Amino acid sequence: MRERSEFPRFSDSEMAARHEHARRVIEETGVDALLFYSTGHFGSEICWLTDWPGAREAYLLLEPSREPVLLVQFYNHIPMARVLSTARDVRWAGADTATGAIELLQERGLEGKRIGLVGSIPHIQYQKLRERLSKSEFVEAGGKFRALRTIKSPEEIERIRVASKLTDDSMQALAEGIKPGMRENELAALIEPAYLKAGGYAGIHFMTTMPMRDPHFPVPAQYQSDRRLQKGDCLITEISGSYWGYSGQIHRTYSLGEGPTLEWKKLHDAAVELFDTLANLIKDGVTVCEAEEAAEIVHRRGYSIYDDLIHGANQYPPVFQTKTTRRHNMPAMAFRENMVIVIQPNVITPDEKMGLQFGETLVVKKNGCESLNRFPREWIVCEG
Repeated sequence: MRERSEFPRFSDSEMAARHEHARRVIEETGVDALLFYSTGHFGSEICWLTDWPGAREAYLLLEPSREPVLLVQFYNHIPMARVLSTARDVRWAGADTATGAIELLQERGLEGKRIGLVGSIPHIQYQKLRERLSKSEFVEAGGKFRALRTIKSPEEIERIRVASKLTDDSMQALAEGIKPGMRENELAALIEPAYLKAGGYAGIHFMTTMPMRDPHFPVPAQYQSDRRLQKGDCLITEISGSYWGYSGQIHRTYSLGEGPTLEWKKLHDAAVELFDTLANLIKDGVTVCEAEEAAEIVHRRGYSIYDDLIHGANQYPPVFQTKTTRRHNMPAMAFRENMVIVIQPNVITPDEKMGLQFGETLVVKKNGCESLNRFPREWIVCEG
């Protein structure tokens, strides 16, 4: 039998603290139990509460003062779930996952009770829950968990620190490996070995290459083409390396054979200025509104932004842009100590033909921010 100690694990005290947080959510929402759903998302609430990364469909039932039950859909995933999960009661969900969840709720005497739901349950499964447990009341509780998880524990921050180190390593591999004649879609092969050799995995590698003197795309692209790189190109990036449920993120610009042209240097300087403005402003208690106001500097420089300006690690709140480019209904909130955020200004020209991204992952402290990345904060020139 495989041992839990052979894998990266959170401590018993860390897992106990998470379950205590969950019990508080049960009290605050006035429910009798929480039912979590996931489709194998590594950073899901099921992963957070069981230390099992997940595999396709799963439900977790959590009740006060009772052992949690983990329902796993894929039968051949059960042995691994039993090794990794802190939940001792691990079961097959049955041929139909929703039916398995319904039967579990009935078995535990929760029919007719108030049940909090967390996770994106498919509408067909939700409808089946409503029809088969018509006397039960289902309450959305996912928002409370998202808010709860914006503040990271010391162990979580250390996990993100590892992921950030892997991300730095992948950026160095890019700097050393980019050559004229390579295809754009070959670049991922430079990035991913840095994660795989350390037991991690790729989060995202958004990248765009283009001639500096003929720019045509404002953001790092989600998919890469078979275009051949050449001297005078730049490469704009948004890279995330991940390690056991947690991701780092970094954004840098590279060029081949020469430094940035004057237009690109001005754009890069504006991105660095905006990053520094926010990194120096944000600390415990500073509000999102204050950060939005400070970010307006980019518009005074004659540029705009395309992507989100700031988001929490693993896409947790806060997520926002500048006041001028606001696209989300972000509720009023303040940065708090031990939030982990990504500051990532994606500065673009008004015609949207030219853009780059500059940023990295930081921990909010009482009196400022601590970066988790060590890769140089500069434009990277590759001799090729």
